[in-house]
Amino acid sequence: MKSAICGVVLLLAGVFAGQAQAQGCGGSYVVQRGDSLSLIADSQYKDAGKWTAIHSANMDQIGQDPNNIRAGMRLRLRCIDGSPTGLDGGTVAPEATLAAAAPLVVAPGNAATRRKINILTGGDFWPFTDKAMPNGGMLAEVVQAAMEAAAPEQGFAIHWVDDWAAHHEPLLSNALLDIGFPWFKPDCESDPETYRCANLLFSESMFEVLMLLFVDKTRPMAFTSDADIQGKTLCRPAGYSTYIFDQHGRNWLKNGVITLKTPTSPGDCLRLLVEGEVDGVVLNEFLGRGKIKELGLEDRVVVAQGQPISVDGNHMVVHKSHPDGPALLAVFEKGLAEIRANGTYQKIIDAHMSRVWAGF
Repeated sequence: MKSAICGVVLLLAGVFAGQAQAQGCGGSYVVQRGDSLSLIADSQYKDAGKWTAIHSANMDQIGQDPNNIRAGMRLRLRCIDGSPTGLDGGTVAPEATLAAAAPLVVAPGNAATRRKINILTGGDFWPFTDKAMPNGGMLAEVVQAAMEAAAPEQGFAIHWVDDWAAHHEPLLSNALLDIGFPWFKPDCESDPETYRCANLLFSESMFEVLMLLFVDKTRPMAFTSDADIQGKTLCRPAGYSTYIFDQHGRNWLKNGVITLKTPTSPGDCLRLLVEGEVDGVVLNEFLGRGKIKELGLEDRVVVAQGQPISVDGNHMVVHKSHPDGPALLAVFEKGLAEIRANGTYQKIIDAHMSRVWAGF
């Protein structure tokens, strides 16, 4: 009798363990009446500031405005540092030790490489392309998987050139390399003459990133409309794209709505912010949060309430002068569609994003 009871206890324990494992980490959350992304982040991640993680994971449903949610909407919540648990569709969290994986080793090319589709990227664009990250970063792994799925007859090779300024001119413009990633796409309908619009063709987006306004907690401000920005001094590092301030008809720079300071680095912008020299800093979500942690400013610098400054897709590009440009992008997009359909894409994104968010 005793052994039978033990057997039942073990069986029930196995059932409950199986259920917990099936639920896992992350999963599907159904929006309730009165919910906001901040409230959901607070209840599921115990951190209201992680609303942007929910926003970026559900861009296809929510769009740019984070307030565009409604009761009954089913949102994907990524696994971040072991949370949330108990949701349908959860998965086993990636091992934290993966963050310390060996740097990517790039095989040298040879004369035969010239016949392949030669793909250009660069380092130090964390977490998208960085040889120190697992598999070269999130989008490097996506491109590798997509091209393997497309399996072009001539083969392909990925080349790393860390001088990003050389990518468009002369490497892609002279077809010294064929296609390159990842690049943001401006609002080409509003400004067709900007360099990227005039000279490049873009694939569909591989991943959307939020461009956020970071502000000083002691001088809080929100961004809900252009009126909130009127007369403000913003900071964006020298060399970073500024088209986001004029796209979609906002014309903040063209019409003098804002004053823009452009020091050398993201860290310089954050220092100007805490010194009171600027009202806000505009950086992509991951770069901004990473620099805040690096500089020990977590208790001082926060994401402005409201909405992102913009939502930018990361694209593969080819120069319009390349005779095979459209065909090369079609090969990549074929592979990208295949890994989206078979689940490989989502596994790559979720694994990288879980590690990235756990580090903030």
